[in-house]
Amino acid sequence: MARKKKTEAEAEVIEQEQVEGESVTEEGRDEPEELRDKLEQAEAQVAEYLDGWQRTQAEFSNYKKRQEAEMARMTSLANMVVLRKLLPVVDDFERALATLPADLSQLTWCEGILLIRAKLDAILDSEGVKPIETEGQVFDPRYHEAVTYEQVPGYEDSQIIGEVQRGYTLGERVLRPALVRVAKAPAPQSDEGNDTTGSKE
Repeated sequence: MARKKKTEAEAEVIEQEQVEGESVTEEGRDEPEELRDKLEQAEAQVAEYLDGWQRTQAEFSNYKKRQEAEMARMTSLANMVVLRKLLPVVDDFERALATLPADLSQLTWCEGILLIRAKLDAILDSEGVKPIETEGQVFDPRYHEAVTYEQVPGYEDSQIIGEVQRGYTLGERVLRPALVRVAKAPAPQSDEGNDTTGSKE
């Protein structure tokens, strides 16, 4: 009898294990699909987060580039303002040296003034400031400002005949236009007095 109870108990345990095994296998069949769904959701979420992160990185990179460009532009404008303020000093040096009598040019203090002028020119040159060419050039309103228009023999129409004040550029920008005198073509003479087609009646 003990043996019968033992076999019945074993049979119940086996039966219970089979029932549990069946439920596990039924759940097990659903579990991989659930896991796949969860994995797909997680991958989609990761892709979304990665995309958002990449967009943020790109936006920040673009922002940084814009800020650097703006800073460079502001620095350039500040340099232009300072350099433009130095140009009247350069003009004063030119006028002073142009009117300096020849007998004074050998004096020590005059040589000092020439050295100061050379130093100022070197500073302007190192910053990219260049004088605008004018003599004999064709008038260009981007670089020149006409002070007078004159009829001068030997010059073509719109050719620059003289410089009143030197102009300068800073890179591609005009720091100050050159003030110039410009030649104009002579006015055409009318032929009213020389009319030979009229009759004498």
